[in-house]
Amino acid sequence: MADAVDDRRDVLRRRVTASLLDLAGGAIRGIGTPTQIISVVGNDDQLSQKHARLVIDLCLRAGEAMLATGASAADVVATVLRLSEAYGISAMHVDITFTSITVSIHRGMDEDPLSVMRIVKVRTTDYTRLQDVYRLIDEITGQSQPLDVGEARDRLSSILTNPHPYRRWVVTAGKAVLASGVVIMFDVSFVLVIAAAVTAVMSDILARRLGRWSVPGFFTQMAAAVATTSIAVFIFWLRSVGIDLPGSNSPTVIVIAGIITLLSGVGLTASARDAIDGYYVTATARGMEVLMLTLGLAVGISLVLGAALRMGIPVTVSTSLGDRIELLPGVVGSMVIGVGFALTSYVRLRIVPLMAAAAGLIFAVYYAVMPVASQPGLAPGIAGAAAGVIGYLSYRWLKVPESAMTMAGVISLIPGLAVYRALYGFTGSEFAVTEALPGMVVALATGIGLAAGTTIGGFATRRAFGLDRPAMLAGHRTRAR
Repeated sequence: MADAVDDRRDVLRRRVTASLLDLAGGAIRGIGTPTQIISVVGNDDQLSQKHARLVIDLCLRAGEAMLATGASAADVVATVLRLSEAYGISAMHVDITFTSITVSIHRGMDEDPLSVMRIVKVRTTDYTRLQDVYRLIDEITGQSQPLDVGEARDRLSSILTNPHPYRRWVVTAGKAVLASGVVIMFDVSFVLVIAAAVTAVMSDILARRLGRWSVPGFFTQMAAAVATTSIAVFIFWLRSVGIDLPGSNSPTVIVIAGIITLLSGVGLTASARDAIDGYYVTATARGMEVLMLTLGLAVGISLVLGAALRMGIPVTVSTSLGDRIELLPGVVGSMVIGVGFALTSYVRLRIVPLMAAAAGLIFAVYYAVMPVASQPGLAPGIAGAAAGVIGYLSYRWLKVPESAMTMAGVISLIPGLAVYRALYGFTGSEFAVTEALPGMVVALATGIGLAAGTTIGGFATRRAFGLDRPAMLAGHRTRAR
């Protein structure tokens, strides 16, 4: 009798133990699909080869145009995927390596896959073409029945071959306006405004000539920096021999204006954006391009400053510029810089006032937060976030390219004075690295703050307003792979 009772107790104990184990396993065992899907299985078995090739060509040409005109890798991938899905292709794979874009389609187990790569040979800042490409893509993806793929290819070809909205000399004038705006921010004389404008024109003409001769960008930057710094050194020399031009009290701002004009702010922002979005190869390539162009700029300035110091010309960093720009000249100068940047980027003339207003507003934000956010890079980061919000809203409501409006807002905050002081310390001191390090840390912190702020501002706007949902889903789909 006792043995029977013990047997029943053992059976009951085993059942309770099994039930507890099942309950514990159910609490921790996954029951849904994986959070990160390793592979997306498409349903493109019925695609004809002709249709697939036409769609691939359209996607490649659109992606190439966006990369060439400054769009980020994430935007390009999301756009290409939106286009492919609009034409019934759900198993497209896109790979971008800054200088190339590859598109591949898996057409099922019974058909050969199609893969095509296109090399991006041209790098330019042409926001008119980019804006037209965005509009065409929105028209294709915003309809239940998209345009015929052949018609879409023809319209894209027309966009890419259309002439610029204005002539090349207007772009050169825009460089002069941009440099003048930098000088105006420091509230100096009209003579230096004219000198900065003339220097910018000379640098642009020189850079364009060297570009026609296929001179590498590193040497082009170096030559332009030599031309810009030579004008400032010439004014310093005139002052040293007793010839004081009226109002030429701060020649340093000419070099600062040249630095801001020549620095690749668009590339820096795009590199940070690609890194944040997870496209590390593209981000590294963009960053290396920015590094090489900045090194060319540094070498050119260092050559002239070093030669001037050895010749006994008293070239000094003017402490009267200060680290803080006053509100009124800062806002006015930033608006002028916005106009200059718009003209140099082939923006349609009706958008120029918007960019000027954005630049002035972003500087006002920077000026307001600077007293309470004095740490290096923090105030520029906050201002950059505001620029990211304005840039994305402008894109969604007015179809102005996001990068265009964002860069117009922050370009006046590029750390030209910090870079100048660092380069001057590097060439004018026995302890070059020690003298240059503080200025370079401030410049790097400011650049990273601007890049990160613009990215965060755009991302927050997408999430807060629920805008551009197709692009967000397409981007999530490609990252899930």
